[in-house]
Amino acid sequence: MALATREDIRNVAIVAHVDHGKTTLVDAMLRQTNSFDAHADVDDRVMDSNDLEREKGITILAKNTAISYEGEHAKNGPITINVVDTPGHADFGGEVERALSMVDGVVLLVDSSEGPLPQTRFVLRKALEAKHPVILAVNKTDRPDSRIPEVVGEAQDLLLGLASDIAEEHPDLDVDAILDVPVVYLSGRAGASSLTEPANGTLPDGDTLEALFGVILEQVPAPKYDDEHPLQAHVTNLDSSPFLGRIALLRVHNGWIHKGETVAWVKSDGTQQNVRITELMLTKALTRFPAEKAGPGDIVAIAGIENITIGETIADAEDTRPLPLIEIDEPAISMTIGANTSPLVGKVKGHKLTARMIKDRLDRELIGNVSLKVVDTGRPDAWEVQGRGELALSILVENMRREGFELTVGKPQVVTKEVNGKTHEPYEHLTIDTPEEHLGAITQLLAARKGRMENMVNNGTGWVRMEFIVPARGLIGFRSEFMTTTRGTGIANAISHGYAEWAGPIVTRNNGSIVADRSGVVTPFSMINLQERMSFFVQPTQEVYEGMVIGENSRSEDMDVNITKEKKLTNMRAASSDTFESMTPPRILTLEESLEFAREDECVEVTPEVVRIRKVELDASLRARSVSRLKNQK
Repeated sequence: MALATREDIRNVAIVAHVDHGKTTLVDAMLRQTNSFDAHADVDDRVMDSNDLEREKGITILAKNTAISYEGEHAKNGPITINVVDTPGHADFGGEVERALSMVDGVVLLVDSSEGPLPQTRFVLRKALEAKHPVILAVNKTDRPDSRIPEVVGEAQDLLLGLASDIAEEHPDLDVDAILDVPVVYLSGRAGASSLTEPANGTLPDGDTLEALFGVILEQVPAPKYDDEHPLQAHVTNLDSSPFLGRIALLRVHNGWIHKGETVAWVKSDGTQQNVRITELMLTKALTRFPAEKAGPGDIVAIAGIENITIGETIADAEDTRPLPLIEIDEPAISMTIGANTSPLVGKVKGHKLTARMIKDRLDRELIGNVSLKVVDTGRPDAWEVQGRGELALSILVENMRREGFELTVGKPQVVTKEVNGKTHEPYEHLTIDTPEEHLGAITQLLAARKGRMENMVNNGTGWVRMEFIVPARGLIGFRSEFMTTTRGTGIANAISHGYAEWAGPIVTRNNGSIVADRSGVVTPFSMINLQERMSFFVQPTQEVYEGMVIGENSRSEDMDVNITKEKKLTNMRAASSDTFESMTPPRILTLEESLEFAREDECVEVTPEVVRIRKVELDASLRARSVSRLKNQK
């Protein structure tokens, strides 16, 4: 055995909290290394290729790109830097864990004003557990409200706290090396970097990203491998092509892989199968190009293995040595997804309605999404889907809706555990930044949701940072109420805090539902008569059915109403014509808002055109009987 090093490659992940500038920084890195053709028309945030990513402004899927760096720090010729752009939202933590298995170092991006936030702690802990070197990059130094020295101090405190937390589990951890992290100051949008701390609100003194590239080449180790070891590569991501079928992305750890050769495919259940590599591709910028071979440290794409999944191993056919499977944290939130059972099902021709189609789609999602689990409910038309958080599950439903599926989606629930005979539920560590005038209202809001304040800091800028430990149940439906309370100015971020004992009943919605008592078409006449007692989710001329939730009551109980009532016509001339100027515009709920609004006895009907909330039991008399039965039991 002789250890060798590939000095012409670096593999690095850029990790950060939501909206701290990861994807914008990757844009600047690609542009400054001339990765695009001179005549290419390139959009901003080129790594956010998914439609939902562009609409929501967040990264959902971890993606890699390759940069050929030939700047002043490349002393011995061009160096390929494989950059992995990771999601910043905690609900997509599985993508981060998968990305960290591809790289040898991490650039931790921190906003110069907001500082480290919950997701920063999550990704940093995973990087330290993987023993990856960390580079601290303070981004957006030109923000008017930046506080660069304080943010660097907070990040170092976070590093110290995490190092002490995991030192017991990893006694070989070099704590001194962790605390001695290099700091780079950036403006990703301006493409500027510096090793010298700029004044608050100003750009770094370097007008390029050379300082960042230099630190990456110095701090991120070049891939090391055993030059006598046979082929060993890890499947870290999946893609597909209409011409090549399923494409597997590999990180090659040892040996060389060649186009056309026969290799051993070691499956997740331990079985092995010999397969042929029909296509081998390397990445440059955003495109893949054919290659004949790839070696240790390369991140490559291969085709020819139809059912390969993430975490499996490609090894030498004659000397099979599998790599360990990628470990992912357990899911905390679940929702039931099934076929649409409403009276309006199948109104649009060609949509995907059957339970078999839905199950096939969920099975396909499991192949590439390592954070999800699908559990059988005992029903042939519904399945329990478990994930990291409410957002991750709603993204899945939104993607299925856009693909033409009609679904019935249950209210999100928490995944509980039995520990020593007692029920335990997941808790979240919630960090809130808000103007200080909303302090009392937010504290009261979270107290009702069993939240416990852990810390509060007032920086003297008029804003307060609060940290709470809250049951995950208490955060279902919290975001919309929080935005209303803070008039859209507050920022809330949560990260898993593990499991603890069941916190007891939580009432998250005080207002009841307005339910249609018959099928028909919504009329302006009935809406005007009812609008003083409720707010509506439907518009005039919209079709409704019995049991459909059409609005929110001003009181706590549910109310059945006739929303299809028409004005009686007579042969008498009216003194004045009807006017609809006084009609209050309805609230049109998004998919996420509908899932937050729904109660335990309600579900959400999702179709490509419209999202509706409905009662699980549509018949009003049957609902009344079940309510009276519950009262008698008490």
